Amino acid sequence: MKKKEVIIREILFDTLEKKDAKITQLELASRLDVSTSTVNNAIKPLVRLGAIDVKSRGLNVIDVKKALIYLASIRNLQRDIIYQTYIPKGVLEIEKSMPAGILYGLFSAYKFQYDEVPADYSEVYIYSKEEDFEKIKRRFPEMKGPPNLFILRADPALFNISNKNIVPSIQIYIDLWNTRQWYAKEFLIALEKKMNL
Repeated sequence: MKKKEVIIREILFDTLEKKDAKITQLELASRLDVSTSTVNNAIKPLVRLGAIDVKSRGLNVIDVKKALIYLASIRNLQRDIIYQTYIPKGVLEIEKSMPAGILYGLFSAYKFQYDEVPADYSEVYIYSKEEDFEKIKRRFPEMKGPPNLFILRADPALFNISNKNIVPSIQIYIDLWNTRQWYAKEFLIALEKKMNL
């Protein structure tokens, strides 16, 4: 993900997951190791849209759904796919075969987070650190067939906000927005209810 996407995700994570409505630009810049001008530039479109209000004491998310939709609209999931292959197994077996140190994304993340599946799915998406990529590739070598395992490049901040090898709801939401499978809509509708959007 680009820096501005990570910044917006972090703001939304604090608002939705940590229930911390106020965060300063300086605090955010320090946490993500970016400049305050980078934070300022990232939030400008959200301020213009009326999704975030900037006060002297910090940022306040006024419209969470608008901010999420904006983030989803600038997200490019395809850009972060670093590997894809076909595994001649069902999704349950693929998920059970994952090594330690990965983060489940999209459909698998929803399933593990909420212990339900709004629709059948046939692809597994995981996030990996760069240093673990080769280990995963050895475990799942390239095979011919329609890809059903996708490895996404994880930004360092994603591991800091993830829990139990599952990306947070915000990441699930914006990634589901960026997939073409028909069942992504079913997952998205269910997720909006879970997130009270």
